[in-house]
Amino acid sequence: MIETLKEMILDFQEFELVTGVPRRVGIKPIPGKATVCIGVRRGGKSTFMFQVIQWLLDSGVSRQNILYLNFFDDRLHGMRHEPPGIILEAYFSLYPEKKNAENLFCFFDEIQVLPNWESFVDRMMRTEKCEVFITGSSAQMLSREIATQMRGRALSWEMFPFSFREFLDARGVKSEAPFSTKERLMVQKAFEDYWEEGGFPEVLGHDRSLRIKIHQEYFNAMLFRDLVERHDISHPKAVSDLAHWLADNTASLYSTNNLTGYLKSLGHKAPKSSVSDFLSWFEDAYVFFTVRIFDASLARANANPKKIYCIDHALVTSVSSGILINSGHLLENLVFTALRRITSDIFYFKSQNGREVDFIARSPDRSRMLVQVCESMADPRTRKREITAIIDAMAELNLTSAAIVTRGEEERIQVETGTIDVMPAWRFLLSLPEDASYYATHSAAD
Repeated sequence: MIETLKEMILDFQEFELVTGVPRRVGIKPIPGKATVCIGVRRGGKSTFMFQVIQWLLDSGVSRQNILYLNFFDDRLHGMRHEPPGIILEAYFSLYPEKKNAENLFCFFDEIQVLPNWESFVDRMMRTEKCEVFITGSSAQMLSREIATQMRGRALSWEMFPFSFREFLDARGVKSEAPFSTKERLMVQKAFEDYWEEGGFPEVLGHDRSLRIKIHQEYFNAMLFRDLVERHDISHPKAVSDLAHWLADNTASLYSTNNLTGYLKSLGHKAPKSSVSDFLSWFEDAYVFFTVRIFDASLARANANPKKIYCIDHALVTSVSSGILINSGHLLENLVFTALRRITSDIFYFKSQNGREVDFIARSPDRSRMLVQVCESMADPRTRKREITAIIDAMAELNLTSAAIVTRGEEERIQVETGTIDVMPAWRFLLSLPEDASYYATHSAAD
């Protein structure tokens, strides 16, 4: 195994980095802590690592001081039966003069497949002169595994598929207001493409049939590698059937009892506890997300129906049956993922009069955002319903501003509780806060 590792380390010295579009994520290294980047499979984590590596090289770091390993590489399959310490043994056998003399930058891609990786990285941070960067496709790396094993020596960051602003970066389209008429038209045209293609970097620019094929392969890999294999699920068909039901019912309410009954109707013997586990594991793998009702009582929030959303609205169109899903649901899903990029503190709201608002979210500055999604306000009854629900929520939450996100309509409505901004989705997406990459705005000296 050591010889294989040495070969891979040397291979990387000759590897041509493909760095792609610079990501607008605020990931920054903290001295003494491993930098952990987690997110959905194929969301761009590995490419971001290459961007960081290129930044180091441009800053004068020697390529020999960079150790990169991707643990999904089949040559490393045997590592699952070896002590992780042989990684450093292989590296320092190649470069013995660097041990405790020069800073080593270690990049470990999809490290969660390696047993006991946490204690290995923890030991590296304590005993070696190094900086460690890690990616993984499981949200457990954000909480339980990191917290219990790394003893505070790691800081985790989330990465999602392209935001709309990153999509514009990839297209070379200006994303910062103000816009000229031509610039606005280009942004609107790009939004229509984003609506069709979604945010997974690899699918951008492909025709619809190929995009659907790629999305379906992603979805199957998420289900079977991040759920079935990771959790040793004995009935994978139940997971697959549940996942496709969730895709078909994106942005809709569900209860665990209903899902359990659905699986039972298909002949699966999955108890309610297993269905709850499946839902939790979907969220761990950044495939589906559950949104609860806004309520000070956790017991009441859990007792009420929940809503389900997918990591990418275009992925939904590629894997769902298309029978139940509609463009209104997809727009709501798109707004959810935009909000989820900036906060995990998202709920739906139901007023005392029983009127529902799609999202109440806490912004990074701790203020609350009240957001309703409505594909079109053209119908007077729809307009009245959506505005009344927002007014109720503003009054009960003591908020003076709210937004209604549409496909194309735009206006500002003054009501007794404050101001409602009706705005097209493209403008709403560009109004949300978004980090610039630390590596795009700093030098190594910083």
